[in-house]
Amino acid sequence: MRIPRIFIDTELNENTTLTLPDSAFQHLCKVLRLKSEHPIRVFNGRALNGQVGQFNATLCDVEKRSATVQITDFEALDNESPIQVTIGQTLSRGERMDYAIQKSVETGVYAIQPLFSERCEVKLHDSRAEKRQQHWQQVAISAAEQCGRAVVPIVYPPLELKDWVVNCNEMLKFTLHHHSAKPIGQFEQPTHNRIALLIGPEGGLAEKEVQLAEKSGFNAITLGPRVLRTETAPVVALSVINALWGDI
Repeated sequence: MRIPRIFIDTELNENTTLTLPDSAFQHLCKVLRLKSEHPIRVFNGRALNGQVGQFNATLCDVEKRSATVQITDFEALDNESPIQVTIGQTLSRGERMDYAIQKSVETGVYAIQPLFSERCEVKLHDSRAEKRQQHWQQVAISAAEQCGRAVVPIVYPPLELKDWVVNCNEMLKFTLHHHSAKPIGQFEQPTHNRIALLIGPEGGLAEKEVQLAEKSGFNAITLGPRVLRTETAPVVALSVINALWGDI
């Protein structure tokens, strides 16, 4: 029997009962049509006694508009990548950005910073940018629920590429640039676990953006002889990084 996992952004403890938030109720009881006594797992992305994990629980008192959850025991999980990769992902149109975020979470990303660049075709005003950021965060939550992660990566509000690049303080920094002759595999294993990865738009980064990144300590790398789409690049890059230095 499949046991659904659900993220609940509230304090969770063993041997307690709580009322499901509306969004969780809609998903579990209206979409999945679960009934009382069905086992589920809940998590909030926070540590309990120094460990991250999930709680085993049971649906109770399922009614037309509400349900409660009886939380039992805590189960620690150890499936976070030892390499904390923050991706600077230039915005893309339609479902491409959703795909990039979803698959990045599945492949172990630590955090995602959406970026505006010179060749970026997506323009967002403040109110719309906030709504999109909330949407992308929900995409990350759903991906974490599906893939079994106990921690939901943060999707930050969009920034200008130049501002992020200049202020990025990760220990090892890469720019995906298909004109680069240096594969990522030629870099030595980092002695720390923090990496920043800059990914450009469909039209690629402008030359001045590549130069700015280089001046800010970013190493231009290639992932092979083929040009990857902007939504494919983070999936391949995270897979390669975790195969080289992480847990794949």
